[in-house]
Amino acid sequence: MTANLVLLGPPGAGKGTQAEILRERLGLEHLSTGDILRAEMKAGSELGKKAKEYVEKGELVPDEVIIGMIREKLLALPKEKGFLLDGFPRTVAQAEALDELLKEIGRELTAVIYLKVSWEVVRMRLTGRLICRNCGAIYHRVNKPPKNDMRCDICGGELYQREDDKEEVIKQRFEVYNQQTAPLVDFYRQKGILFEVNSEVSAEETFKQIENILNSL
Repeated sequence: MTANLVLLGPPGAGKGTQAEILRERLGLEHLSTGDILRAEMKAGSELGKKAKEYVEKGELVPDEVIIGMIREKLLALPKEKGFLLDGFPRTVAQAEALDELLKEIGRELTAVIYLKVSWEVVRMRLTGRLICRNCGAIYHRVNKPPKNDMRCDICGGELYQREDDKEEVIKQRFEVYNQQTAPLVDFYRQKGILFEVNSEVSAEETFKQIENILNSL
């Protein structure tokens, strides 16, 4: 199945998990703006150098630099291969720039999937997350606890909680996301390509909802 998708949802909605499932099962190219930025800066490309200047000053990377990176990635993709955008667009201005880019390269969005999740579920998912300092394996105090308290099952490394997984930080991120994204949700709803998915269920059940939406189009 070829589809061109945008994945929307607050921190903890399961975007990363669904992106991985969609990549594996539907063969979509997963374009995460964060990953692209890091890779371009590491490679020292022209766009990467521009982005680095902003990052080093602690400033947001301008939309035109991000769009330039996405443009290069999409142009390199075979026409028959679909893509999945994760982390972009975040604002209506970015969505409009994306529309222009897709028109220019002869592609269009199939659907925008909005993973809906309540604050309570986000809080439970993220405050329970533990990461191995050594190998990066991810655990969860409730859903996937380690066999030995605060030690990794794989390498025995120490487990820790990220600073941005603390409740007060998560709440701030959740509220900022919802404020920023509300206009974007309306923008795509008016275009008739926004589909809401209940992301409070298991990853497999969430994927089934997305699959049913795509099959119906």
